[in-house]
Amino acid sequence: MNFRAGLMLGLACSTIGVASGVFLASRPALLPPAWAEDSAHKDASNAASNSDSNNAETVRMLTLLGTVMDIAHSEYVTPLPNKKLIRNAIDGMISNLDPHSSYMDAQQLKDMQDEMSGQFGGLGLQVQGDAGHVRVVSPIDDTPAARAGIQSGDVITMVDNKSIADLTLDQAVRKMRGKPGTQIILTILRPKTGKVQTITLKREIIHVQIVRSALYGRVGYIRLSEFDDDAEKELHKAYVKLVQSVAKTPGKTLSGLILDLRSDPGGKLDQAIAVSRDFVKDGEIVSIRGRHPEGNQHWDGVGKDITHGLPIIVLTNAGSASASEIVSGALKDHHRGMIMGERTFGKGSVQTIIPIADQGAIRLTTARYYTPSGRSIQGLGITPDIPVLASRDDDTLFTFHEADLAHTITNTDGKLPKETPRTDLPALAKTVERLPPAKWPSFDPTKPETDFQLQQALHLLNAMAGGADAAHEASLLAHPQVPAQAHEATSTAKNDAAKPGKEHHD
Repeated sequence: MNFRAGLMLGLACSTIGVASGVFLASRPALLPPAWAEDSAHKDASNAASNSDSNNAETVRMLTLLGTVMDIAHSEYVTPLPNKKLIRNAIDGMISNLDPHSSYMDAQQLKDMQDEMSGQFGGLGLQVQGDAGHVRVVSPIDDTPAARAGIQSGDVITMVDNKSIADLTLDQAVRKMRGKPGTQIILTILRPKTGKVQTITLKREIIHVQIVRSALYGRVGYIRLSEFDDDAEKELHKAYVKLVQSVAKTPGKTLSGLILDLRSDPGGKLDQAIAVSRDFVKDGEIVSIRGRHPEGNQHWDGVGKDITHGLPIIVLTNAGSASASEIVSGALKDHHRGMIMGERTFGKGSVQTIIPIADQGAIRLTTARYYTPSGRSIQGLGITPDIPVLASRDDDTLFTFHEADLAHTITNTDGKLPKETPRTDLPALAKTVERLPPAKWPSFDPTKPETDFQLQQALHLLNAMAGGADAAHEASLLAHPQVPAQAHEATSTAKNDAAKPGKEHHD
């Protein structure tokens, strides 16, 4: 089977809704012929001995597996079909490798394919299994989960007042799915504060709107909620509309772009590469390196930058994972964009979907990916160039990362390049206040003026663009002001950083 031919994913979660061998081989050539021959015989003998030992151990463990299964089948308090026991063994074999590997039966494979298509029934949650818990990576924009206030980092402990502690992630997800319009009760634990709350939601057909865009004065804003099949196409389309909208005012052009990847859990590797290529003209975008060197790959820019060098700020938080981190890492390493916000999730692994005839598929971690600087972000994440917190309230901060998951794969050794602070940032970047004022209003997704990270990004890009208001915008970076009462979006009023302009939704 050619594993490399499988579908490569960078998705962080489920959705509801060889050098030493070369060295040893070359050593006999440095020895006298007699020693070389003797060494070769010894190496062959050792290899055969090791092979026999490994085979014997494998046979012993398979015999143990069969014995355990026979005992469970005959002695368990209630009758157990062998099919269930074997499925449990398969699940344990794969899912205990790392948090992102799993076996999927035919129905689960179909569910995953439906999720990646961008339309499915459920609540609109991206979740991750963690040592028997179901933890929220991010709620999907404009879904029952997001509207109910479920937050990244929340732990789902009960569904319809019944514990899900003994369920697998797939079993828990299936319980949360159901007929659109039906109600479901979730019990949520917020680890940061220890608060437990019960939330009643109504299931919907989840239509995932991958791209949202808006124009704030001369600054374009594009939010990418996940990397599905159409991510780059929709992002490109949204950018063209922003260019056309600002051009309606004679002599005006875009002065900057904000790419919002906050709480974007990732998706398909090819889409992360395609989005990066929209902004990084030349050089490496990302590379993947796995167990088999012949399968290692890297991807470069293709000589285009759809913005023609426009200043870019990428917004991230701990819910930005996998494909989001590939894009962030590429723009950061090539100094093509400034990363603002919070450290990303730290998922630096690639999963390959390996079909098993008509028996479903294995989702298996087959490689790590590396940013253009040669750095693996596995368990580390992308550190923002300009740290800005979303809130002062511990209750709203998501501090859960890949490294906090059970049996996560480790980062590679310390010989890889370390992340170094950038020296090319504009002087204004050093003045950005990282905390909102004490009386900053709670975040409301319908009111951009309550989004502190967004507002700081707008102030910085407006200040960098110069003009009559540049000094005022620069002062707001260091001394942010509590926004006035929420303003409705308008396309006729003069827009500034605190007033959202006309929004374009794709």
